[in-house]
Amino acid sequence: MELQDINYSKNDYVETASGNKVCRQTVLCGSQNIILQGKVIVQAEAIIRGDLANVRTGRYCIISKEAVLRPPYKKFSKGVAFFKLSIGDHVFIGERTLVNATDIGNYVHIGKNCVIGRRCVLRDCCVIEDNTVLAPETVVPAFTRYGGSPGAYISHVPECQADLMVDYTRSYYQHFQPTKLI
Repeated sequence: MELQDINYSKNDYVETASGNKVCRQTVLCGSQNIILQGKVIVQAEAIIRGDLANVRTGRYCIISKEAVLRPPYKKFSKGVAFFKLSIGDHVFIGERTLVNATDIGNYVHIGKNCVIGRRCVLRDCCVIEDNTVLAPETVVPAFTRYGGSPGAYISHVPECQADLMVDYTRSYYQHFQPTKLI
């Protein structure tokens, strides 16, 4: 199924030399600690908390509207320690989703309105359905679908999940175009 063009105002986005498209209404805290590998789209009102710890995304990641990427933390007797947040290639993060994970693998699809708890690990090629809440320190195995609140195993995903996510994220990036002025 071919995606429809997703139009945006050229004035609302900054496009970097590596092809990243970042909305001006995005909140980037500690931008010196945020690394976007290339061809990443960060949509309006998303929040990336690089002021807490390093946040690194792979190529062709889509961070939807109002999503929050926040590095995970752990409380100790002497205070709180934050850990880096790593996101692989070809990852889609849906609208209004809170990500507090340690590691998100490649070819992962996270739906809308999800909460990915502290220090969760999402392995390659997994799918998190809309409205899912993953408890802290949940490990989602590769090629599985999780859903519900609390998030639990639903089914396996096909072995072609990597190819599906590559096609989806590349197509999304290609169809994310500035509005043509008439």
